[in-house]
Amino acid sequence: MPSASTGAPVTTGAAASAPAAVSLPAPADSRLAPGGPGYRRMSFALFLAGVATFALLYSTQALLPLVSSDFGVSASEASWTVSAATGGLALFVLPMSALSERFGRRTLMTASLAVAVAVGLLVPFAPSIGTLVVLRAVQGAALAGLPASATAYLAEEVRPKALITAIGLFVAGNSVGGMSGRVITGWVAQEWGWRVAVGTIGLIAVVCAVAFRLLLPPPRHFTRGSLRPRVLARTVRDHLANPLLCRLYAIGALFMMVFGGVYTVIGYRLGEAPFSLPQGIVGSVFLVYLVGTVSASTAGRLAGRLGRRGSLYVAGATTTAGLLLSLAGSLAMVLLGLVLITAGFFAGHAVASSSVSHTAKTGRAQASALYQSAYYIGSSAGSTLGAVAFHAGGWAGTVAMGLFAVLGVVTITLFGSRAARTAARGTPVPAPAH
Repeated sequence: MPSASTGAPVTTGAAASAPAAVSLPAPADSRLAPGGPGYRRMSFALFLAGVATFALLYSTQALLPLVSSDFGVSASEASWTVSAATGGLALFVLPMSALSERFGRRTLMTASLAVAVAVGLLVPFAPSIGTLVVLRAVQGAALAGLPASATAYLAEEVRPKALITAIGLFVAGNSVGGMSGRVITGWVAQEWGWRVAVGTIGLIAVVCAVAFRLLLPPPRHFTRGSLRPRVLARTVRDHLANPLLCRLYAIGALFMMVFGGVYTVIGYRLGEAPFSLPQGIVGSVFLVYLVGTVSASTAGRLAGRLGRRGSLYVAGATTTAGLLLSLAGSLAMVLLGLVLITAGFFAGHAVASSSVSHTAKTGRAQASALYQSAYYIGSSAGSTLGAVAFHAGGWAGTVAMGLFAVLGVVTITLFGSRAARTAARGTPVPAPAH
């Protein structure tokens, strides 16, 4: 077949043998990578931010029996001190993500932590359950600037191959914050009451916030976005039109519904017969969060072996096994069940949240914000529904709610697998040459 003409002049002789232009090497990727300069500082800074976020966000969860007793309210009413915080975060995470596009990830994360810490120092002085719920809602709204901005920061500043690991470390900080906050408040409250306990968490968060601001490297790949509502609405609409992103949002919400429901009412179960554990021991039960730290930080390796959907199946199966084991009357079996629930939840959350950042090519802050919004709506729903189910049917009622949510995770993941296979079969195959 004759070669197609390019329209360029033809050269002959010596000119034809001239060497082609030497191609310049591609510029080195300046984003952060494990072992590189700034990566450890960045990881530790966001780890501390995760510690402060979860310690503040769930500072009253392990103390709900004491809050109920102090204000003379039921478990479902006291659970609003948790639901209000997570609900405030869910409502404000999208507007905060838009502000981060304009003013920068680091700036917004710093401001969010500062306001949340200030409110946290006021929480111990709440004179009524209503005031406490309002303060917690404001605190949750302030913290909304952190999760979506953090994942967007990582997506911009960290090399793609290290993204799941980096986000896993941030999620691990969440687990350490959730664990330490509950353990510390449990023991402090046993001696001095719940007000001193939440005040202690506020002071710890101050230290984390200051260290975070000093350690986090300035962003080098941030591009300032627009605050125009029409642009934001179009970006959100595009994300919600993406079936894969919507499935990931639903998976995050359902996983968090299980986790929020279990840990909101576990204090009531362990404080009652047949266990009748004191407040300090109940708080120490949250040491199982260390399992979440490990499972979140190793989620990248799990996804590398099994794929993202395979990892979600494993996370769902692990959570289910934990829920069923927790029905036993033995304290050892209940604790083992909590270990499996925690490991499954944090692994599933790390995989789903990193998949959102990987899937969204534009408007990453908004994509992450939508995930965080769904995630914390799941937390609010789980806290409230878990308490209602516990009131109606005891621990078995809370477990039934959790199993229903895990069934939703597995169903959505199966649907995603089927959609992927259908799309692969539908890819046109080039006809063979004759």
